[in-house]
Amino acid sequence: MTVAADLAALWGIGRDRVRGGWSRHVFTREDAELRAWFVDRATGLGLDVTTDRNGNSWAWWGAPGSDAVVCGSHLDSVPGGGQYDGPLGVASALAAVERLKARDVRPRRPFAVAVFAEEEGSRFGAACLGSRLLTGAIAPERALALTDGDGTTFAEAATGASVDRRHIGRDQEALARIGLFLELHVEQGRALVDLDAAVGVASAIDAHGRWRLRFEGQANHAGTTRMADRHDPMVAAARFVLAAQEIARKRHGVRATVGRIEPVPGGTNVVASSATAWLDVRAGEDRETRTAVDEILRRASECAAAEGCAVATTEESWSSRVAFDPLLAKQFSHALGDAPLLPTGAGHDAGVLAAAGVPTAMLFVRNPTGVSHSPDEHAEDADCERGVDALVTCLTEALS
Repeated sequence: MTVAADLAALWGIGRDRVRGGWSRHVFTREDAELRAWFVDRATGLGLDVTTDRNGNSWAWWGAPGSDAVVCGSHLDSVPGGGQYDGPLGVASALAAVERLKARDVRPRRPFAVAVFAEEEGSRFGAACLGSRLLTGAIAPERALALTDGDGTTFAEAATGASVDRRHIGRDQEALARIGLFLELHVEQGRALVDLDAAVGVASAIDAHGRWRLRFEGQANHAGTTRMADRHDPMVAAARFVLAAQEIARKRHGVRATVGRIEPVPGGTNVVASSATAWLDVRAGEDRETRTAVDEILRRASECAAAEGCAVATTEESWSSRVAFDPLLAKQFSHALGDAPLLPTGAGHDAGVLAAAGVPTAMLFVRNPTGVSHSPDEHAEDADCERGVDALVTCLTEALS
């Protein structure tokens, strides 16, 4: 089966009629449908599917064991996201298994296809939650207490999906089995377009983090409150958005984004009492990322004060720069005809595993639009098949 056919089978799951694109979040009905597709597809290839204590899925080719080669990605999405971010890696891993079996390849090492839960962090706010829990990068108590927009806790959602909250947390047995992790992903940028290459190999993931800022003002009537008498947190938040953009633009390689603001009470004819904004900052190195954040947060306090408001900041996540295994990257690049080595500003489960000491590599498939986290995200069918070819080449080396 082609990757395009697999992606077509997922087309109707989580279609977002309001935002466009797809909204697929962990432990929802859409997530259950995606998992059912994975189980059906994997068992059809003769793989044995299990779910670990943190809600991650594993499809084993033969018996699980130590020094395993693991390949996979995720199936969840950002709100209104694209079709390829995550599912392309899972579908390509299954297609690679299909091709290897057709060649009568018999792995000399244990092999599994993995699907990690809540990679995007779109429901509970913590990215790569499944892999972070697996590796112990996030404390289970903190994860269990996370809430979604409706006030449902991660603990409650996990229980509803038949994941036992009592066993959530670092899974040393599962982690110790992974001898090599290889993730294929659509490129979330246009480096491969500019290099005229269908496939690339990741070299590193930039440092990145998320911060929540709550601007506190005074709720009041939109029609009777004079402009001079207002303490409007939405105006403070707007000033902050512009300040973050200004600061990032003057610092080479820094990217700062405020992609979400939630006012309370949220009425059209009400001056808000509070406005919560979420900041995402990324740069090539830890120090330059932290320095930019420090400046942005100082400006946030100034923006709040200018409107007679206060602001409280919470760091929701932080990931230091992660370099992928240089020997693996060089080996796979050479095997693929000296495929280009690329750093990325996007976070991935592969980065979490690499930070935990797992030998890890990533492949990127060309995205002709360069756009990601959007319905405009794309990869040509021919490039997707080249991605599977590349995966087969790398897996053949790793499994022999």
